[in-house]
Amino acid sequence: MRKIIAAGNWKMNKTPQEAEALITELLPLVNNDDVDVIFCVPFIDIPVAIEMLKGSNVSVGAQNMHFEDKGAFTGEISAKMLYECGVEYVIIGHSERRQYFAETDETVNRKILQAFANELIPIVCCGETLEQREEGITLDWIKGQITNAFVNVSAEQAKETIIAYEPIWAIGTGKVATKEQAEEVCKFIRETIAGLYGQEVAEEIRILYGGSVSGDSAPELFAMEDIDGGLVGGAALKADFGRIVNYNK
Repeated sequence: MRKIIAAGNWKMNKTPQEAEALITELLPLVNNDDVDVIFCVPFIDIPVAIEMLKGSNVSVGAQNMHFEDKGAFTGEISAKMLYECGVEYVIIGHSERRQYFAETDETVNRKILQAFANELIPIVCCGETLEQREEGITLDWIKGQITNAFVNVSAEQAKETIIAYEPIWAIGTGKVATKEQAEEVCKFIRETIAGLYGQEVAEEIRILYGGSVSGDSAPELFAMEDIDGGLVGGAALKADFGRIVNYNK
């Protein structure tokens, strides 16, 4: 039985002082032993989050990292830096990184390998635009993203990887893919992983849905056979995240 994940992606929101206030508000609301809870916070909020979440049921994730150990990459953060801060997870290949910061399938792959080299668990994003969905190429597009992302990733590493399916047309728009649309793609992702690594790995890997997930939509989404939780944007910044974490209560 795969354990549900509720991962909050704070994006570029909250100063350290604001992060402290938000964590104080959310922490009593996100206690559920049935769910792995992750706060993916801006780099500058990581020390505050690590300190405040010690001994709690919440893990800390980062929203990005570089694919090199170190070097002349002004403004970047390495996987080793994140690990030494106490970070456990890192989002890789979010559509906003691809759209605004030239992230490619190749850099996604390099970052996944770098994450594992530094004991971080990658949350690997994939998803199609509205145009691609209307053209009927969603599954081909997703298969290409997954196949390219997992080059040279071992079966044991693949088991630990978290995949987040985020239809770009549903991110921050208030539009949510129907549970059937989300399940169709998440099931296809699992089948793609089975083709790469075999059924055992496919059954263990956890696949999230992201895209305007709310306390109202979470229960029916998380009840689908191949959806193992959510990568949550806007709702992660308010009390509604507690309803998402406690979707089964």
